[in-house]
Amino acid sequence: MEAKKGYTAHARHVRISPYKVRRIADKVRKKPYGDAIALLDALPHKGARLLKKVIRSAAANALYSNKNLDEEMLYVQELQVNDGARMKRIWIRARGRADRLLKRSCHIYVVMDEIGQTGE
Repeated sequence: MEAKKGYTAHARHVRISPYKVRRIADKVRKKPYGDAIALLDALPHKGARLLKKVIRSAAANALYSNKNLDEEMLYVQELQVNDGARMKRIWIRARGRADRLLKRSCHIYVVMDEIGQTGE
């Protein structure tokens, strides 16, 4: 795996299904930082709140490591939501049966970069 260019942040073992977060991540990917945060503020989902937290962390990392940057110069270059560990639980059913209940988690990985930069 090649090293990513840009400023990164990640959140691991977040207790929400990756499917629920990916629906929101698709709306934010490749957007400028201000537009992404405004969109996530308007959405009522738990996944939007978690994504906003990670995107703000990546922006803070960018602004800290490069003092010449401004928030308007950043955009979401890459946004990945991967499967995390699954907690396996027993769901008791009728007549002595049992079903498997999977409590899913996900890993959120964000790369921010400057608007004028080319990745390749």
